Amino acid sequence: MMVRTSTLAALGAALVAGLGLPALAADTTPAQQLARFSTQAGAAGDAARGQRFFDGTHGGEWSCSSCHGKPPTGPGRHADTGKAIQPLAPAFNPKAFTSTARVDKWLRRNCNDVLKRECSAAEKADVMAYLNGFK
Repeated sequence: MMVRTSTLAALGAALVAGLGLPALAADTTPAQQLARFSTQAGAAGDAARGQRFFDGTHGGEWSCSSCHGKPPTGPGRHADTGKAIQPLAPAFNPKAFTSTARVDKWLRRNCNDVLKRECSAAEKADVMAYLNGFK
């Protein structure tokens, strides 16, 4: 009886580890992120507006492109710390925008750095439309 319980527990742990981690690491796609932000904004994202937003400084020192590059298809570098940043455009980085939690965390941080506030859903939709347009 003890062997069965521990065997079941081990199988359960393996199942959770095997199935749970990939779901957490890649629970979404860039297209789903665009759809999410467009729905929240009540309008489809606009890539041209997204590019202007991405390249603009919005009255501050930094733009999105200050760290992510212009265009955001190659590695970037944090403007303050110099830390390397993977390409932001999903076509050039298959992991980009595949975790809802990471997307929300980094957009909150980066929008505060660039805008001194959170980005609106419309701004997020526009930037996602821009980033998803790279092939």
